[in-house]
Amino acid sequence: MAEAADHYLWLVQLDIPEELEAEFNHIYDTEHAPAIAKVPGVIEVQRYVLETPVAGMQKYATTYRVTSPDLPQTPAWTAASAKGQWKTKISPHVVNARLSMFRAMP
Repeated sequence: MAEAADHYLWLVQLDIPEELEAEFNHIYDTEHAPAIAKVPGVIEVQRYVLETPVAGMQKYATTYRVTSPDLPQTPAWTAASAKGQWKTKISPHVVNARLSMFRAMP
């Protein structure tokens, strides 16, 4: 496993229309996250849902611990992200997406 200062955290926050939440969670858990987790350089994938609603805060968040800040822009990541139903059934309906890359501090 990478040392703390040798990895990055890719934080993806988003909302999805309420009527698509069940399908979104199913596809994310069974297709999207497992495909991304197999990309070389991905250390860990963890999903979160906002415990208490906060105005202006996205409901869903996923953290990806990765070995390079460029990993989400690589062909391997892009190909993994295009697998399954994510690209056609979910991605077009994602709203309020916020993507942030953090460098681990020593």
